[in-house]
Amino acid sequence: MYYDCKVEIPIIKGKISYTGMKDTKYVSYETGRIYKPEKGYNIPTRTTIGKVCPDDPKMMYPNPNYLKFFPDEVLPNESARTDRSSCLRVGASLVIQKILNDYELNEILEGIVGRDAGLFLDLVAYTIICEDNAGQYYPDYAYNHPLATEDMKVYSDAKVSDFLKSIGDGRSIMFLNEWNEKRDKSERIYITYDSTSKNCQSGDIEIAEFGRPKEYGSKNLFNYSVAYDHNNREPLFYESYPGSIVDVSQLQLMLEKAQGYGYQNVGFILDRGYFSAPNIRFMDKNDYSFVIMVKGMKKLVSGLIEEHKGTFEENRKNSIRAWQVSGKTVKSLLYPTDERERYFHIYYNPHKYAAEREALENKIDRMSKELKKLYGKKIALEGTYENYFELIYHGKGEDRTFMSSIERTDVINRDIKLCGYFVIITSEEMTSEEALTLYKSRDASEKLFRSDKSYLGNNCLRVHSDESAEGKIFVEFVALIVRNKIYTLLKDEMNRQDKKFNYFSVPAALKELEKIEMIRFLDGVYRLDYAVSSVQKNILNAFGVNEQWIKKKANQINDSLISTSAAYNLK
Repeated sequence: MYYDCKVEIPIIKGKISYTGMKDTKYVSYETGRIYKPEKGYNIPTRTTIGKVCPDDPKMMYPNPNYLKFFPDEVLPNESARTDRSSCLRVGASLVIQKILNDYELNEILEGIVGRDAGLFLDLVAYTIICEDNAGQYYPDYAYNHPLATEDMKVYSDAKVSDFLKSIGDGRSIMFLNEWNEKRDKSERIYITYDSTSKNCQSGDIEIAEFGRPKEYGSKNLFNYSVAYDHNNREPLFYESYPGSIVDVSQLQLMLEKAQGYGYQNVGFILDRGYFSAPNIRFMDKNDYSFVIMVKGMKKLVSGLIEEHKGTFEENRKNSIRAWQVSGKTVKSLLYPTDERERYFHIYYNPHKYAAEREALENKIDRMSKELKKLYGKKIALEGTYENYFELIYHGKGEDRTFMSSIERTDVINRDIKLCGYFVIITSEEMTSEEALTLYKSRDASEKLFRSDKSYLGNNCLRVHSDESAEGKIFVEFVALIVRNKIYTLLKDEMNRQDKKFNYFSVPAALKELEKIEMIRFLDGVYRLDYAVSSVQKNILNAFGVNEQWIKKKANQINDSLISTSAAYNLK
């Protein structure tokens, strides 16, 4: 095979020779000599390095041997190779593209984003594979991965920045409308709703405010929440709001959004941070059922626990082996003015008892040490200190001196007795096991947030305008949909095989799939470097594909690169 370019025939005395007919001549290069004793002289060994150009006898079309023996030479169109790596990592990208196609997200985004939908999809894949959302590193990803852009064009970080500014809030709303329109609204589903705070490095973002963070110190941040369909295991919609707004205040707006998307026959699984009488009344008004967890030491349920303590913990009928707890269900009013009784599911976990008691004992010891450091100082202590200690002062008013402290053993003993207990409150009648199983489904949404921050690089937005922030959050949510699907498919496959594989976590699986590579050989064609390994085949099974599918897609990638002149064409 000969390259479709011309180079000068090397001028090396005694090394270059010609063979062939008058119309077709080949250039040979002497690679060495072999001595023949019977003849008494050396026989040269030669190999063909090119074909003489018919219109210019000083030029030739080189073949791969030319680069082998003249490695320092640069072919005329060698620069065409620099925009694309000679090694493309295709495995993870192909799986992500399949999920996008299965969800028809490529079609939805093409209708909303337009001609730049390919770049949007590539940013989604980049976010998942590289676990990063920094736009300046996208070209590094694009250099050695197959792309969804037209002609697999590699865009600069400046283009990415401009693109994020352009997609804005309006298009994300269009996407959420179309994404939720595809859901079956008649189906009875439970929606898990949770939120998290995110850091923002720029003070120019309108929603970024100094609020009360969940995981950080006092920083410029905003809140981000996701509604997750427990039944179908899919994120439904998201919302971002200023960092100063607390979760309990935002819940009613989220419930109205769920209603706006057409969800009527639904229940909500909520964390204790969303508990408030107005929120409960709002859900009652709209006929939404709910599942909310409350810790055993909270005043709301502590009396109920003390009333039923000792009636179920050691009874085998109350054992819930799936979660290694004991449970009991009772009916009671949620608050004095409540118009209906709710179902209180009381649980006791002996393993949790030991951990909570140790944490409580350490807390009391730590507070006691802090109080001793304050003896003899003019200071007024309130809150938790007054709850667990009797504080003794000398004097009155602002001049009083803190002298001593005595533990309130009755209060501490009461809290010790409540260790290991927790309560789940439901608006609908169900068993304690059903309520706990429903609430435990929140693990999926919590993993969703953990993957968003840890594995998508979205613990912090690296943007400097509201438009870019909206665009990046939009891309992030689509990436969350895809990564969540990867997680559920891997989990289902592991459950099906009834085995635990250390490479079935999403990060490990993606890293393993990244090892499926296409190499550009000297003939300019990209081919799979190695056969698919047994581990990779096992991972691919989770996505309903096999080695033949990988080979087919790899050939399509090569054909696409050749047709757009991204590969090195041959004559």
